[in-house]
Amino acid sequence: MEHIQALLDQAPELAMTYGMKVIFAIIIFLVGKYISNVVKKVTTKLMTNRKIDQTVTSFVANLAWAVVFVFTIIATLGQIGVQTASLVAVIGAAGLAVGLALQGSLSNFAAGVLMVLFRPCRVGDYIEAAGIAGTVDEITIFSTKLRTPDNKVIIAPNSAIMNGTITNYSAMDKRRVDLVIGVSYDADIALTKKVLTEILDNNQYVLKDPAYTVALNELGASSIDFVVRPWVKGGDYWAAKFELMEQIKNALDANNIGIPYPQMDIHVKELPAAK
Repeated sequence: MEHIQALLDQAPELAMTYGMKVIFAIIIFLVGKYISNVVKKVTTKLMTNRKIDQTVTSFVANLAWAVVFVFTIIATLGQIGVQTASLVAVIGAAGLAVGLALQGSLSNFAAGVLMVLFRPCRVGDYIEAAGIAGTVDEITIFSTKLRTPDNKVIIAPNSAIMNGTITNYSAMDKRRVDLVIGVSYDADIALTKKVLTEILDNNQYVLKDPAYTVALNELGASSIDFVVRPWVKGGDYWAAKFELMEQIKNALDANNIGIPYPQMDIHVKELPAAK
């Protein structure tokens, strides 16, 4: 009973002491979280003003936020009485085990660093990697966010992207549109080539330099195949392709140049009449 009475007598003092520690710990956490967000915004603003690549800016800003937030957690734990020095020692001793358990995350982090250093792609580039394709919206510490042409968001691990082949469709300012146009064997080769050339000469998207190619490529099973290869600006690729296909079809029809298509001939034989 005496021990219980002693505890009851000390309760107000203990509540005041530890209550204040908890309150200060909450304040430290909230302030630290706020500061981490401010650091991220300031870092982004400073690097943007210096015209540093957006890919690097996003990665460094996220990394700065993570560092400040980790220190906030350590300071919060220290305020409520946790021995942070011992905690750091324990974390260091358990580093190997944690590393093995999180080796996937660590590889994603390392891949993110490599993506920032070597820049196989940047924010705004349209790429194909890890079996997916889309525009790079953001490269974070562990993952890359892609936006597909139909406006879906795909989040892929950095390691999956860096460990495979990356096709960057936006790396160069010019792209070649490769079209194969098949015409009938009855078509006039010279006339067909002239029609295709005139379309490219008058198309709004086709560049004069590099020069385009129009050539007879193959004598197919049912068609004469021409290759049509104009150069366009990277951003005009799909608009140019769609417009050229429509113009070519209309021009071939206007010049009575046939476009073959699969046909099936069915021969019906009369069976002898039943006796």
